[in-house]
Amino acid sequence: MPREHVARLFARQAGECARLGSPLYAAVLERAARDVEDGGPCVDAVTGYEGAGDGDALPLRLVGGVHALVLTGRAPELAAYYPSAGGEFTPDAADSVWAAFRSVVAGERMWLREWLRRPPQTNEVGRATLLLAGLLYTVPAAQRPIRLFELGSSAGLNLRAEQFRYTAEGFSWGPADSPVRLGDTWEGCVPGWLLAGAERHQALRIVERRGCDLTPIDPLSTEGALALRAYVWPDQVDRTRRLEGALRIAAKVPATVEAAGAADFLAEVELEPGTVTVLWHSVMRQYVPADEWARVERELDRLAAAATPDAGFAHLAFEPRVVAGQPGFWLSARVDAGPERLLASAMPHGLPARWPDRER
Repeated sequence: MPREHVARLFARQAGECARLGSPLYAAVLERAARDVEDGGPCVDAVTGYEGAGDGDALPLRLVGGVHALVLTGRAPELAAYYPSAGGEFTPDAADSVWAAFRSVVAGERMWLREWLRRPPQTNEVGRATLLLAGLLYTVPAAQRPIRLFELGSSAGLNLRAEQFRYTAEGFSWGPADSPVRLGDTWEGCVPGWLLAGAERHQALRIVERRGCDLTPIDPLSTEGALALRAYVWPDQVDRTRRLEGALRIAAKVPATVEAAGAADFLAEVELEPGTVTVLWHSVMRQYVPADEWARVERELDRLAAAATPDAGFAHLAFEPRVVAGQPGFWLSARVDAGPERLLASAMPHGLPARWPDRER
């Protein structure tokens, strides 16, 4: 992989991190891009991954591996700048952070090469804001048993979404004592369809929780929890706090995540009388090959066509798409065989959500 190509990957990711509120990673990746151009230790660390493209998130794999070293005490000098490890970062310290980061990469490049084999799975809890809102919208009756299925589940944390607490101006839903607290979930007015859904469902009765992932993470294992923590950006402490709460919930509320592709997993799903089967996914579609996603869509159509008043079906997706000529991340909902409706948009990490409609 030519250095220029790798450097562009790192530079683009630096810009994304700056846009999404991680000045620490923006500073590190900007300098890492120059290090790649100069043939520094970052180039050595990514040797062997010549086939990586934009979708492989190679820069995030590298910084995630370094973050894992910080969290396990193997990079104490760098930890002093990582808020996730009790440190502090300011823009004035960017050069010092980079010097410490570069030293870690140089000293641990063989370990990092092994780490790069794992995909960057954040299992972002903030996206539950959109998914839970869609669930309240689509389930027709209070206390109707829900079978919840998820594609690209990672560790399955969002399969426990109804265990989280959601608040916004004039709106609250979920257990008041939940260790996961998602505040300021909506920008501006909370949509009328969500207020109606929250009124209809004081609680949700989820009777089955199953997901799939090509490389599922066990959130109850030491290794799995470390991977999840490492892929949260270290200067975004609210995300870290939400993850820690979700890990506590995962220890109490069981869910199953199978090692399977999306289409194969979905082919085994059937509707059951007396329940609503809900299938959801968030920011994973771009990682599924086009031919497999065509199979996924056929399975979704099969389930939608099989829906009856006694055996309902809903498909919720929070995925990137272009709407009115503008790219963004959108929550869509389809109930039974009805039309798809776009409900809300949000940043990739899910907060805050925005309601594009003007109807109340």
